[in-house]
Amino acid sequence: MQKQSFKDSYMTWIILIVLFVVFLMETALGGSQNTAVLIKMGAMSNYAVVAGGQWWRLFTAQFLHMGIMHIVSNAVMIYYLGVYMEQILGHWRFLAVYLLSGIGGNLLSLALGSDQAISAGASTALFGLMGAMTAIGLRNRDNPVLVYLGKQALWLAIINIVLDLFDTNIDIQGHIGGLVTGLLLAIILGDRALQKYSTKWRIVALCVLIVYLVATVRMGMVIRF
Repeated sequence: MQKQSFKDSYMTWIILIVLFVVFLMETALGGSQNTAVLIKMGAMSNYAVVAGGQWWRLFTAQFLHMGIMHIVSNAVMIYYLGVYMEQILGHWRFLAVYLLSGIGGNLLSLALGSDQAISAGASTALFGLMGAMTAIGLRNRDNPVLVYLGKQALWLAIINIVLDLFDTNIDIQGHIGGLVTGLLLAIILGDRALQKYSTKWRIVALCVLIVYLVATVRMGMVIRF
């Protein structure tokens, strides 16, 4: 078995460190489940994004968590996906897919989620990694390891989304949006060593991503009281 080293997955470790530092800041300011603290530090609030022009929340919300179990469960999944996906995608592609999927997930939450709700968490970005691994597995069907990892990532995403249906406190829109964004980004960006999607597929994925971005922003601009 090949031994993992820090340099192989340093972006994953940096992400995890940042998440826990931010969580400690939440705790020091009054608690990670304190609504005022979450709003102050950049949690998703559709009303604040649209009426207040605070579009930066689409980015910052993915670094906040509500409670110790929330951050631990996300951190464990980010670690296990990150240690091999970072090597497949390359450090900077991995980071781009992770961060942009977080934004993409929050955009669907803005478009379809409750305008009275406050949401936060790295799960939008985490689902983006699952979507990206699915795309990589589909493209590299001659590689049984990547096919297996892609299938596992897809089934993990599906199972979690089904479970989301039974928990009203879960931002299912954010999860689906992250999954879709990650899949499209992996097609567009490719990886550092394996087979890439053809130019035609990459253009199609880019067009779909642009339509997704425009549609979610337009839909999200309507506040429903």
